[in-house]
Amino acid sequence: MADEGDRRPAGELESSVLAALWAAGTPLSAAQVRTAIPQDLARTTVATLLGRLCEKGLVGRRPGGRGFVYFAVQDTHGLAARRMHRELDGGSDRSMVLARFVEGLAPHDEAELRRLLQEDHP
Repeated sequence: MADEGDRRPAGELESSVLAALWAAGTPLSAAQVRTAIPQDLARTTVATLLGRLCEKGLVGRRPGGRGFVYFAVQDTHGLAARRMHRELDGGSDRSMVLARFVEGLAPHDEAELRRLLQEDHP
């Protein structure tokens, strides 16, 4: 197990758990997630991480086996979009945040954004 002084940021651990769920392509138990991630974590730590990811809406769970099985709710693209929304929502001036974002886009990304905005969306 990792030494208490060797703590990793929660984001790194959550990313490992999500990567394991994406790679599996099928729901996993907490024990299966534990063996699929590169970090050597206690069972309770993995269970806590999965619970937090469920609360954040990034992971779903359903009954399976003797407990729950967990699955990623969004793919990597959806997760990136969710982070972008969170940043936008956290700014005091949405218009300024969007303007700064667009200013920093590469020309091909700006063109793609314009194309997407012109599409009809249901």
